[in-house]
Amino acid sequence: MKYIFIVQGEGRGHMTQAISLYHILTNNGHKVSHVFVGKSKRRELPAFFSDQIKSPITQLESPNFVTDKNNRSVNVFKTLTINLRKYRTFLRSINEIHRIVQSEQPDTIINFYDFLGGLYFLIKRPNIQHIALAHQFLLNHSEFEFPKGRFYDKASLRAGNKLSGYKADKILGLSFQCMKDEPGKKLFVVPPLLRDEIKKQKPTHGDHFLVYMVNHGYSEEVKVFHQKHPEVPIHCFWDKKDEPWELKVDETLTFHQLDDKKFIRLMSLCKGYLTTAGFESVCEAMYLGKPVLMVPVEGHYEQACNALDAKKAGAGTSSEIFDLEILLEYLPKHKDVGDDFRQWCQAASETFLKMLS
Repeated sequence: MKYIFIVQGEGRGHMTQAISLYHILTNNGHKVSHVFVGKSKRRELPAFFSDQIKSPITQLESPNFVTDKNNRSVNVFKTLTINLRKYRTFLRSINEIHRIVQSEQPDTIINFYDFLGGLYFLIKRPNIQHIALAHQFLLNHSEFEFPKGRFYDKASLRAGNKLSGYKADKILGLSFQCMKDEPGKKLFVVPPLLRDEIKKQKPTHGDHFLVYMVNHGYSEEVKVFHQKHPEVPIHCFWDKKDEPWELKVDETLTFHQLDDKKFIRLMSLCKGYLTTAGFESVCEAMYLGKPVLMVPVEGHYEQACNALDAKKAGAGTSSEIFDLEILLEYLPKHKDVGDDFRQWCQAASETFLKMLS
């Protein structure tokens, strides 16, 4: 079969999922003829993505979250108003997708939670199978537990799910643990899409903390912890464009630009992981048996849901503040769920080949 991917470019999670599914499909005789990636002025396409995906890649302007001036929290009002003002730009993106779809004639379009994918099916209505794939779709499940309150945020996220999954023939909800399918909603629960590089690691218990921050404004909290505990080695990954590839503050604190191989190696060796509650890297840490402190980005309700869901699955603990002190105190209490989680992940290839056939 022939596939086209539409991939959200915010963060790294959707991109690593696309890489994993790309290899599952191509290793089993299928073809991914084109990949669209939503782009943003704040982020560049990581080299690891273009290195792994051998199909033609087109970056397109896509709706993105807008953060505050300190690049920390999501500003919901600005996100809505700025994206609405750019509707002509997004229409051009949709037209470009349609041009290539008409040329390639794929059997299936797989949308990794980019709003452009939903808008494409809403506006162009192609007669092509649409598969919507993301952890966010698990929120449609009747047994999913939401954070208390925040009715408006919950309604907004569900609206986002409806847009991304518009006219989807199947909705695949990536999950930290096995749950029952709900075919009446076209919802099927599937294992995480972890890359082979993660599965090949032989993790050991090192002495450093690993930090991944989607928004580089959290670097100040890391520096405060470092001043209190200069003896604790810390490796941080960020995407601050005006900084060097590797910023070595001193012997025990280093900031790195996104480098996939280095990130995986440092995760396999770390003693604990602090992240802003994205789905994919939490899964990677669980697979490698690493305790996780999850801090949802301020105003980012989806990440608040992720943190609660992952905590229930045994990934680690969560907090509202980006503080390595909390992770340091949590370490003795952590119970490793790696064996059960790895068994769930091993079913991914068979599950996706069955779902996408």
